[in-house]
Amino acid sequence: MFRKIAVAAGLMAAAFAAPAQAQSYPEKPIEFIVPWGPGGGSDTLMRIVAQGLTEETGQAVPVINMPGVGGNVGLAEFAKRPADGYTISQIHEGLLVSNQTGITELNWDSFIPVALVASSPQYLTLSKNDNFSNFEELVAYAKAHPGAVRAGVTLGGIPHVHIAMIEEAMGLQFSYVGYTDTGERIRALMGGNIDIAIGDISSAKQFVDNGDLIYAAVGTEERTDDAPDVPTLKELGMDAELVITRGVVLPKGTPQETVDALEAHIEKVMQREDVIKLMKNAGADPVFYGQEKYSAYLDKLNATIAKLVGKLEG
Repeated sequence: MFRKIAVAAGLMAAAFAAPAQAQSYPEKPIEFIVPWGPGGGSDTLMRIVAQGLTEETGQAVPVINMPGVGGNVGLAEFAKRPADGYTISQIHEGLLVSNQTGITELNWDSFIPVALVASSPQYLTLSKNDNFSNFEELVAYAKAHPGAVRAGVTLGGIPHVHIAMIEEAMGLQFSYVGYTDTGERIRALMGGNIDIAIGDISSAKQFVDNGDLIYAAVGTEERTDDAPDVPTLKELGMDAELVITRGVVLPKGTPQETVDALEAHIEKVMQREDVIKLMKNAGADPVFYGQEKYSAYLDKLNATIAKLVGKLEG
């Protein structure tokens, strides 16, 4: 009799262990691997999310920058981490492009998508130079001097695709210079090592505000509230939308109850007025897609990028 009671008690304990674990998650700090360098849009926005998670959960969420090869160095390291919920990372369109171009075997479904948190319009940014100071002048100069305009990109990444879309749509020929991340590209732009780059508004805003760089165009349907004087690419004759969406992922194999718990924490973070304000100040639109909606979005986006990359390579 006593043995039967003990066995029954053990089964009940096992049945309730997972929910109890989920309710107590996290019980220690969560490392947040941001696979891009300091100063770019991903770094800025994910630090906002990390701080929100710290305040929401009471556990530290230190950000670890691991840049390299368009985010693939950090994501390759992240893929090796224990699937226990205590290491998280971030992806955007760049991972999907890298997969389609053969740079990495990893793709969005190599991880568990937990939540989409931000959508960022992309701005074509120019260095101050004597050859062009707006989009129309850039196009005219590039047409007259094929290959003379130096475009800073993450080779094989989403900035590469975005610049190539502009190049193809306007009938231009740029020379490409590869950089690890947006912050590095903007520094190269400031130093006169390249002529154009593309990135989030936050990446170059201080330099545009003080007159050192120029926003030539934004890749949204309509002009943004952050830069109402900057024309859209659509206004300038290009029918395309250039944005980057960022979301949080976990390693494959993470227990579902842990995934659900992290999703719930992030949803609360994205409802916070301070987080919404900080993201908007950084030039991003705060959003929230949970696991199911985010996965469906990534699946559809992957098909779109596959067609786009195939067209550019063809």
